[in-house]
Amino acid sequence: MTEHVDRSEPEPAAAPAGSAVTPADAADAARLVAFGLQPKLAPARDQEYTELLRRYREDPAFARLADAVAAGLGLVVLEVSPRAGMAVTAAEDSVFAVRMGDYARRTAADSGDRFLHGLAHLAVAALAFPRPEDLSDDSYIGRVTVNGVDTFVRQACRRLEERAEEQGENTDPATGAPGLEAAWRIWARRSATGATKDARRPAASTTGIVAKALAFLTDSGFLQRTGDDNGGTYRTTARYQLQVRDMAGSAALAELLELGVVPVTDGTATLLPAEDTDDLDLVADAGLPFHS
Repeated sequence: MTEHVDRSEPEPAAAPAGSAVTPADAADAARLVAFGLQPKLAPARDQEYTELLRRYREDPAFARLADAVAAGLGLVVLEVSPRAGMAVTAAEDSVFAVRMGDYARRTAADSGDRFLHGLAHLAVAALAFPRPEDLSDDSYIGRVTVNGVDTFVRQACRRLEERAEEQGENTDPATGAPGLEAAWRIWARRSATGATKDARRPAASTTGIVAKALAFLTDSGFLQRTGDDNGGTYRTTARYQLQVRDMAGSAALAELLELGVVPVTDGTATLLPAEDTDDLDLVADAGLPFHS
């Protein structure tokens, strides 16, 4: 009696769950990245977004796929969580990157004002998260106002002027020079509020520049407007904390913090009052959180 030999092709071993990428998986990953590009959309308000976030956290293969989609679009994934959603920031060469020159043109500012707009954004970041522990604490919420940011920058300008005089440097640097030294004199000379016939805030005034910066950050999902006091009051979002955390090592932000207007080492105060503000062009009701 001969033994029966089964010469049929062996069945292939079952693929491990999650190892095969399907077009549907790719579509879901791209959908998650698309949600991340809608910074004002809260995950809790969209069931599909919530489900895709859960899948990202629980399925490593799907997470790698979503990260690859983001990378292909020139996006850097800062965090994926229920609190922040899929928080992404644009890499320098990304089509989604917003450059300061483009931002300044959007705000109808001339090219010479680009440093002022950049300084306004730096000041908002420094004032919103003045201490390292503020950036590392996920529950921390920073609060800023239009008038408060302007007053803070004017205090910083005062410190920069004093530093330049002590070092015997030119206290009236050229507009096109890089760094904070180029911007402080321009900001100090610019009117805080200006005047228009219909009582509107001129866009070229320093509070107008700050208001534009805060409105842009709000439209980008980084801030939420909470009221109209002090020129406009705002609170930070989880996305903005992640964004500032990502830029915390930048030279410009470090230089601004090193001026000592915002203490970042002892954790006991959020802003230092200026020694003498009589000659500073301060706006009324700045709303600064001065603490001893």
